[in-house]
Amino acid sequence: MAYNNTKKVALNGILAAIAVMCLLLATIMPTSKLSFYVLSSFFVSIIIMEYGTGSGWVFYILTNLLAFIIIPNKIRIIPYSVFFGVYGIIKYYIEKIDKIVLEYILKIVYFNVCMTGGIVLFKEIVADGTGIVNIKFPLWAGLVLLEAIFVLYDYVYTLFIQYYKEKLRRFLKI
Repeated sequence: MAYNNTKKVALNGILAAIAVMCLLLATIMPTSKLSFYVLSSFFVSIIIMEYGTGSGWVFYILTNLLAFIIIPNKIRIIPYSVFFGVYGIIKYYIEKIDKIVLEYILKIVYFNVCMTGGIVLFKEIVADGTGIVNIKFPLWAGLVLLEAIFVLYDYVYTLFIQYYKEKLRRFLKI
C-alpha cells in the first residue's frame, strides 16, 4: 500500500513539474504560448485516468500553487487557472453524460463563460475601459472563430486521452 501511495505522489510530482514547466515556457517564449498552455492542460487527464477525479482536483490545485510560486508574471497564470488547468476535469464530468450533442453544448457553454470572463478581464486590465484596443472585426465573428478552435482543442484532447490509454499507459507501466 505504501508503494502505491509513493507511486501516486511521484507521478503527481513529475507531471506537475512538467505542467509548470510548460506554463513557464508559455510566459517567457516569444511564440507558441497557446501551444504550451494546451500542453500543460493534458497532464490532469492522466492523473484522473490513473487515480480519479479527487486526485485530478489535487493536481490542479498543486499546479496552480506551484505556478504562482515559480512564475514571476502572475497574470500569465490566469489562462491556466481559469480554463486550461481545469478543463480536463470539466471534460471528464461532462463526458460522463454520454450524450454527444449535450456534451458539446455544455462544453461550448463552459468555453463561452470563460471567454466572457476573459473579455471582461481584458477590458478592465488591458484596455482599462478606455477603448484603447481597437478591434477591427465584430466580436461575434471572433467568438465563432474561437469556438471552432475550441472544438478542435477538445478533439485533440480526446485524441491525447485515447493515445495515452492505448499506447503510453502500457509503455509507462503505471
